[in-house]
Amino acid sequence: MKAMLNDTVIAESSDTVVVEGNHYFPQSSLVREHFVGSPLHTRCPWKGEASYYTVRVDGQDHANVAWYYPTPMKGAESVSDRVAFWKNVKVVA
Repeated sequence: MKAMLNDTVIAESSDTVVVEGNHYFPQSSLVREHFVGSPLHTRCPWKGEASYYTVRVDGQDHANVAWYYPTPMKGAESVSDRVAFWKNVKVVA
């Protein structure tokens, strides 16, 4: 699977986990040059606290389009060390 933003591959892996319709890519599959930490945090009632990345492609910042769970709650271990993307990031086979 590939995660693409504006025709740029930002992550690629054959090992994604689908949770609630979102492909979670291993952190190791990210093209790190495109990822910048974000101060945003949200909370999912069953996965825990999410942290976000801003993705920078072609000189443009796409704020908070990637999220991950640094310490997922019990029952959500499948998303541990993985990143998912909002709908403006295309996930293709």
